[in-house]
Amino acid sequence: MSQPPMLSCPLKQTSEIDWVYPLKAYIKQTYGDDPERYAEECNTLNRLRQDMRGAGKDSAAGRDLLYRYYGQLELLDLRFPIDENHIKISFTWLDAFTNKPTSQYSLAYEKASIIFNISAVLSCHAANQNRFEDTGLKTAYHSFQAAAGMFTYINENFLHAPSTDLSRDTIKSLISIMLAQGQEVFLEKQIADGKKVGLLAKLASQAAYLYAQAAEGVQENFHRSVFDKLWVQVAQIKSHFTSSLAQYYQALADDDANSHGMAISRLQLAELDGRDAVRIAVAFPSVVTPASNLTSDTGSSLIDATKKHLANVQNRLSSFNKDNDFIYHQTIPAEASLSVIPKLPAAKAIPVSELYQGQDIQRIIGPDIFQKLVPMSVTKSASLYDEEKAKLVRAEAENVETANGEMAASLDYLKLPESLNILKGGMDQEPSVDEGFRDWCDELAGHEQFGKAFEQLLSDKNKAISILDKCTKQLDMEESVCEKMRSKYGGDWIQQPSSRLTSTLRSDIQSYRGAIEEANTSDMQLMKTARQHESDFDEMRSAGETDEADVLYQRAMQRAGAIKHKGRNGVASPISAQEGSLLDEDYGEGGTTVADQIANVEDLLKRLDLIKRDRMQVLKDLKEKVQSDDISNVLILNKKSISNHESQFFQTELEKFRPHQNRLLQGTHKQTALMKELTRAYGDLLQDKRVRSEQARYESFTRQRSQVRAKYKRVLQAFHGLIDGLMRAQSFYTEMGDTVESLERNVETFVSNRRSEGAHLLGQIERDRSSNAGGQADRERDRLRELMERMSMDPSSSPTKSGSRPSNGHEAYPTKSPPPSSYDPRASLATASSVALGSPAGVNRHYMQHTAAASNTHADGGSEPMQHGGSPSVNDPYNPMMYSFQSAISPLAAGQGLYNPNHAQQVPQAYLQHGHYLPQGYVPPPPPPGPPPPPPPPPPAPMTFVNPDQVHSLGPGGYAHHHPPGQNGGVASSRDQHDPWAALNAWK
Repeated sequence: MSQPPMLSCPLKQTSEIDWVYPLKAYIKQTYGDDPERYAEECNTLNRLRQDMRGAGKDSAAGRDLLYRYYGQLELLDLRFPIDENHIKISFTWLDAFTNKPTSQYSLAYEKASIIFNISAVLSCHAANQNRFEDTGLKTAYHSFQAAAGMFTYINENFLHAPSTDLSRDTIKSLISIMLAQGQEVFLEKQIADGKKVGLLAKLASQAAYLYAQAAEGVQENFHRSVFDKLWVQVAQIKSHFTSSLAQYYQALADDDANSHGMAISRLQLAELDGRDAVRIAVAFPSVVTPASNLTSDTGSSLIDATKKHLANVQNRLSSFNKDNDFIYHQTIPAEASLSVIPKLPAAKAIPVSELYQGQDIQRIIGPDIFQKLVPMSVTKSASLYDEEKAKLVRAEAENVETANGEMAASLDYLKLPESLNILKGGMDQEPSVDEGFRDWCDELAGHEQFGKAFEQLLSDKNKAISILDKCTKQLDMEESVCEKMRSKYGGDWIQQPSSRLTSTLRSDIQSYRGAIEEANTSDMQLMKTARQHESDFDEMRSAGETDEADVLYQRAMQRAGAIKHKGRNGVASPISAQEGSLLDEDYGEGGTTVADQIANVEDLLKRLDLIKRDRMQVLKDLKEKVQSDDISNVLILNKKSISNHESQFFQTELEKFRPHQNRLLQGTHKQTALMKELTRAYGDLLQDKRVRSEQARYESFTRQRSQVRAKYKRVLQAFHGLIDGLMRAQSFYTEMGDTVESLERNVETFVSNRRSEGAHLLGQIERDRSSNAGGQADRERDRLRELMERMSMDPSSSPTKSGSRPSNGHEAYPTKSPPPSSYDPRASLATASSVALGSPAGVNRHYMQHTAAASNTHADGGSEPMQHGGSPSVNDPYNPMMYSFQSAISPLAAGQGLYNPNHAQQVPQAYLQHGHYLPQGYVPPPPPPGPPPPPPPPPPAPMTFVNPDQVHSLGPGGYAHHHPPGQNGGVASSRDQHDPWAALNAWK
């Protein structure tokens, strides 16, 4: 036996399009991103449309494939404006009934065509089900309703249909057909289940009504050349067939209600509709057209169904007439007087949102292909939503913190749960060592005593002081020698006084001494602290090394008076064992014991702790849920609908956290109630005299324990302070040692340069005096000879001619002695140099003029050419003016390094800084570290020190012998025979 056939909608066909190039171009232009990063996404969308084109019309897989593509189009529409003005893609679809092509640039047209095909696939899937089975019957019933829902979605959301199959009239007719067939399927199920005839009549009446509407719409579309003629015939047959079924089952209901005449009248109407159905079915062609989407056995199935039903109606009508004629004799009412059969709708259009109800729609649609592309508006909305979530979390966290703080403050005020130990006799046990105290002892374990460190500091300090003393002694000795030489030679000793050059060095020495004295004060304070806590350090160090921190703690507690008795096991305890425990006390029969009250308080404390833990866990879960809550996809999906309504949308989304908020609020209310109950119970417990006495003892014990802890905490702090202080002191003395060593090198260099300069100056003075003495004797002889000649009475005598006296390299003196001139040591020095030493004729005049200009003196004979060679003889004494290069014996230039009271203002300003004279090239050492740092020394002026390779062992007077370049050891030996410093041996 075949089942009645059902109408199904044909699918729309489409041509191929390219998604890749237009989307890449838009990504590059609008999003400013590299389009190649999204090449895979574009290709995926392209493949999805290709697969959609080949989707089967009678399969759930084909339906899911179409719905997946449609879902991706919805997500795509939120990121890419696909229309004629932005991304131009031409979508071409063929009409499902007329096969006429229609092209548009609108994405809405593409989506409407996909929805149409989904409805068509659903109708085909329902029509091909085997309705003789329950599974097939239910699937057909659901699919027809879903198809009606999809068609309804097209009519409600897509206006101005570009093709006939998407027009409102066509879609409305298809909706009627799908609902009528769904109602018919449900009726078949109820008939198979043997439901009451009254219910069947109402269901059939609704089906007849729907088929009548469908037949009317199909007829109109047939006249517009949309639907096939076979659809008109099927709709008409089903309309008459279901109307006959309604009258038939209502007649049976009337007969059951003893309305036999009315039942006969309804059977007559049923027979008329049945005959019309048979008549149209018999006229149905045996060969169906492909456009009708019907099977070849549609005509025979319709004939069998209608004829079978007509036979049943005729049999019932004959039986009812016979019974009425012989038994009931009721009047048969006219057709017009019959009441309308009530309608009972059983099929309705399923909305798109409920199409996959109970299934994972995200699994069907798949992940958002372009989820990496987030529109700026969505990002902004997501940021606003994150701020709303952060406000919610902050508010709840503050509430939790407040509740925890209130609980902690209340328990601290009641001194719970610590005070229960004394009430339960817990203090009879040995007081356990504080874990912090054990860590303190372990920290001191292994540390050596501070004696060696202080000895090292003392050694470093003494070394620095000794260096400073040495520097001071060297400067004093150099200044003393300089002034003694000045006293001996008077104005000939033109070396600049040392006091003006050593002011910076002496200032540095004084500053360093002050810094060391202040550091010594700090050292004394550290040493005082070490001696004050030495015994405590030793105790804690020993306890940490031997792991006996508990013994030290017990001994400290006993010294503090917290432990006065011995417990039951010989262990010290603050409460005597003979006094017993409060748990042993009883208030008498019928009264509440102390143990019961303590147990009640403990139970309340446990419940409070449980509330706190639960509250923290709920807050943690809330934070995790808020952290993982991402509504970016929801914002993208609702981008168009939430415009200007973001606040309301956010509040709706935040409702998902309401259960956590309610749990936190309930926990706070429970805590408040329990705290009131705990305060009352604990107050009742403390009213007992024995309890108050033990509470006082416990408070005293707690104070003493705090004192012990505070004492050893101070010891630990002192230990850390000593460690830190010693490290800083060691660093200070290390840097101070480097500083004073640098100062010592500068002092030694300065003293060496001064001694070398003094040695050369002394030699120059001795040579000048020797030269001046020889010249004066010659002049006296010449003067006496002249006087003798004048006094001679011999007229033939003449003045002495040249060559009459031995030639010594000088011109003959004039006949008249030059007048005596005032003594200038620099002039004498220059004159002596010019007379004693010879120079090449080409250089002599220029060099002597330069020397005379440098000394501001024009001496007699200074311009005479020298009779000796261009280089000094090995037997000549050392003369620094003989060389064209700058002598290294003096740090100052000619006319500046030698002291002259009349030319004191000629000292260059480069050597004066901060009112002090600085040696040229002097580099002061860095300021010493430590408390407080000395004032910074004045910046040094450049100075050229003597080459260390030219400084030899100290000679008389503490100055070094300086050998000019080119001299050998023999010269030095010859000079030792006439040592100008021999007179200073007694001063040493």
